[in-house]
Amino acid sequence: MSESEGATEGDEAVANGPRKRYKVLFIAPTSFFSDYGHPVRILEEALALQKRGHRVTIVTYYNGRDVAGLSIERTLPIPWRQHYEVGSSRHKIAFDALLSLKSLTVGLRWRPDVIHAHIHEGGLIGYFLGRLLRVPLVLDFQGSLTDEMIDHHFLKPGGLAHRFFRWLEEKIDHVPDAILTSSRYASDLLQHEFGCSPAKIYPLPDCVNAGTFRPGLLTSEERGALRMRWNIRPEARVVVYLGLLAEYQGTRLLVHAIQKLVRDQGRRDLHFLIMGYPGVEWYQAYAHQLGLSDYVTFTGRVPYEEAPQMLALGDVAVAPKVSATEGSGKVLNYMAMELPTVAFDTPVHREYLGELGIYVEQGRVDGLAGALAWILDRPAHGRELGAQLRERAQGLFSWDLAGQRIEEVYDLVCQAR
Repeated sequence: MSESEGATEGDEAVANGPRKRYKVLFIAPTSFFSDYGHPVRILEEALALQKRGHRVTIVTYYNGRDVAGLSIERTLPIPWRQHYEVGSSRHKIAFDALLSLKSLTVGLRWRPDVIHAHIHEGGLIGYFLGRLLRVPLVLDFQGSLTDEMIDHHFLKPGGLAHRFFRWLEEKIDHVPDAILTSSRYASDLLQHEFGCSPAKIYPLPDCVNAGTFRPGLLTSEERGALRMRWNIRPEARVVVYLGLLAEYQGTRLLVHAIQKLVRDQGRRDLHFLIMGYPGVEWYQAYAHQLGLSDYVTFTGRVPYEEAPQMLALGDVAVAPKVSATEGSGKVLNYMAMELPTVAFDTPVHREYLGELGIYVEQGRVDGLAGALAWILDRPAHGRELGAQLRERAQGLFSWDLAGQRIEEVYDLVCQAR
C-alpha cells in the first residue's frame, strides 16, 4: 500500500469519527519529561491523542518530571547513576533493562491495543512485548541510531562496535508494523540505507502548538523587565537560540560566529540569548575567554512552559545544528513566534522552513555571521518573513493534524492484525 493510499483510508476513517478509541502504550527511553526536542515530541503526541479520545500510558526512565493529565509509569532508579546525561551512554544499558521490565509489567497489567515505541531502544523493547501481547508495534523514528552515537562521540565510524550497532539498527528498523518518521529525509534514509518498505513508512514531522507559541505574548513592561533580568541592553537587537548545547548542535560554531560579529565586524548592537543545557558552564567560560560576556547570555535549562516568553525577546532566531539525520523541532517554535530564522542548510531545515529560511552552508562560521548580520540589518524584511513562517507553521505543522495522522496509522496496523 502506498503512503497516499494509506492517507486516503485514514481520511475516510476520520470523516466518520474514530472507529476505535485505542489504549496506547508509549515506550519512551528517555528522561520524560525534559525540556528539549524528543521529550517535547512525546508530550505533544500524547496530548494530541488524548484530545482525540485515546488513552495513553507512558513508560519511561526514573528521571524526568511529571506532567499534569498524563499517565506516566517510571522505572526503578539505578544506584550508581542518579542523573542521566542527554545522549548516548554506557549506563543506558541498565536504564533500558529496567525499562524493559517496567514495560512488561505495565503491558501485562494494562493490555494495550497498540505499542508506540520511541527511538530504537524503545523499538527493540516494543518488538518483544508486542509479540508477547499480540498487538501491533509503531516505531517513532527520530534519526539513525548509529549516526547519533557518532554525533555523541560514543562510536567511531567503521569500528567493530559501529558495525554491530549498524546491524542491530537495521534489524530494529524492519520489525515494526509501521514507522513514523520525524522528517521526509528520515523516511528516505530508512528506504535507501536500511532497505525498509515504503508501504509502512509514514512521515510525521515535528509540529508546534501555535496557540502556545505565538507573537505578542509580552507587554512592553514585561519585555523590559525580562531583558533586565537577563542583562540585555535596552538598545540591543536580540538573537535567540533554544535547544541542547552540544557540538553536533553547532553551539561552538555559534559562539565563533558571535566572535566574528562582535570582534571582526565591530557589531555592538547585538545580544545573543542562548537557552539550553548541558555544558552551560563550559560554553559560558569559553565565550568569556573570547571576550563575549557582554554580548551573550547562557540561561541554562528553560522550562517548556516558559519557552514562548523567552523566545518573545528575540528579533531573529538561529538554528546552527549540523546533525543531518535528527529532527530540529526548535525551528517550528521559531516559526510560530514569527522569528526570521538563520539555519545551516540541511534537508530537515529545508523541510520546515521551505523557501522562507535564511540558509548557510553547513559548518560555515563566516556564513553564519554574515547571514545574521544581513537579516538584522533588514528588520522590515525580517518581520515579513516571520509572518509568512508563522502562517506556514500553522498550515503544515499542527499537532492536531499530527494526532489525526497517528490515529490513521493505528487504524491501519490494527486492521491488518
